[in-house]
Amino acid sequence: MAWPLAVWWLMDSLGPWPLLLVGCTLIAWRLPQARALAISAAITLLLVGLLVDAELGMRGYPVAVNAIMLAVFTTSLWRGPPIIERLARLREPDLPASGVRYTRRVTQAWCMFFVINGSIAAWTACYADLSTWSLYNGAISYVLMGLMFVGEWCCRRRMRSHL
Repeated sequence: MAWPLAVWWLMDSLGPWPLLLVGCTLIAWRLPQARALAISAAITLLLVGLLVDAELGMRGYPVAVNAIMLAVFTTSLWRGPPIIERLARLREPDLPASGVRYTRRVTQAWCMFFVINGSIAAWTACYADLSTWSLYNGAISYVLMGLMFVGEWCCRRRMRSHL
């Protein structure tokens, strides 16, 4: 969450290259459960920085994180169990069939969230000024994620009360 705000604050004093290198390191370090994807994303951002523009590579950090999360969630749908089902089974090991179906749909919904959020992050990286990029990727996207959590929680409570 602090990355876009740190970029906004430090860009004038440091420039894009040091921030790009720190962002790539953070991706590889913060996502150990998806290490191969994280390293690929970090290399991609470095290549964008080298071949296109360092600032664009630096701004690609939120895009890369959304792409990694999308890949992890989508892969869990194919290779099962889905991520949300794994989380649900921590609390309810004997999840009924209806719960399994529900958690699969929630995992699919999160995949759509990552597609949409990542697309907006990509648009802001390419076309928005640094302040707008920082606002969306450092605040608005997290508010949307929170709304997604709250909305799912409300749906789950309603579904459980009907069962």
